[in-house]
Amino acid sequence: MASTKSYAAQAATSPLAPWTINRRDPKPHDVQIEIKYCGVCHSDLHTARNEWHGTVYPCVPGHEIVGKVTAVGSHVTKYKEGDTVGVGCLVDSCRECDNCKEGLEQFCSNGMVGTYNGQERDGSGNTYGGYSKSIVVHEDFVLSVSDKLPLEAVAPLLCAGITTYSPLRHWKIGKGHKVAVLGLGGLGHMGVKLAVSMGADVTMLSHTASKEKDAARLGAHHFVLTSDAEQVKKVAGSFDFILDTVSADHDYNFYLGLLSTNGVMVCVGAPPSPAQVPAFNLIFGRKSIAGSLIGGIPETQEMLDYCAEHNIVSDIELIAMKDINEAYERMLKGDVRYRFVIDMATL
Repeated sequence: MASTKSYAAQAATSPLAPWTINRRDPKPHDVQIEIKYCGVCHSDLHTARNEWHGTVYPCVPGHEIVGKVTAVGSHVTKYKEGDTVGVGCLVDSCRECDNCKEGLEQFCSNGMVGTYNGQERDGSGNTYGGYSKSIVVHEDFVLSVSDKLPLEAVAPLLCAGITTYSPLRHWKIGKGHKVAVLGLGGLGHMGVKLAVSMGADVTMLSHTASKEKDAARLGAHHFVLTSDAEQVKKVAGSFDFILDTVSADHDYNFYLGLLSTNGVMVCVGAPPSPAQVPAFNLIFGRKSIAGSLIGGIPETQEMLDYCAEHNIVSDIELIAMKDINEAYERMLKGDVRYRFVIDMATL
């Protein structure tokens, strides 16, 4: 065991503060990683404050991790000391169920192990995430990261990137598709970049007029202010695919009206309240609402390679570890363009 500096929430109402954790010594198939940068996901805030319930304290958040390999177990074949690597939202799964065998570890029938606030499969305790100096992970859940891109801006790809890439790939979005991205935040800005790179005609849907300029800068071809009835009327029934990144309560029926026949709206945001959708809003037009959750390990590696090839990273604001509580408050106000990333050298 090795002691490691971290930042942790000790209770739902307490701010994150310095705390020392123990990391296991590398087992034969483990990779030990010095964390260089860790992205700040809205899930971190939800979990630290027990807003989704089930948080085990102390809680060390962080699942957008990039860094350097410092040691490997005796049987590791995929990585060596000095390699640049990443760790995303999961660090283990059963490896035996149909989903795991298909590379869909995020849907493990026996329960994936989250990078933080998860229970180790061997019963050794709770997992601690990337708001820390180092982490030890089985090689099968470590990802290779290209040195072509700025490492700090790669970090959010491990969650925001794969969360938007996976549904775009699953529904085979490409040239000729009319895609709308709902919400311009940490997820939405990645959705725009990725959909544009895949050749789709991309529209940003937002209730904030000031987002239009940024949407264009990110590559969106069109912008629709959803509070403007005339603008909305012009795009009614026109989209093949809507990527819904909004986590606040909103009316799904309003956006279903913007889908064309056979259109699909995929939810990657998680609003707190149940949605009410009359069946007729789906039946007329054979429309669908679907959901998507990150991606498995093979698809996440595919996404990282794709982003390296197409020079795609997140727009970030680099912060010191001591500023994490302020960052959470700013995140609640939408005051970030578009992802906070912690420089672990400041811990």
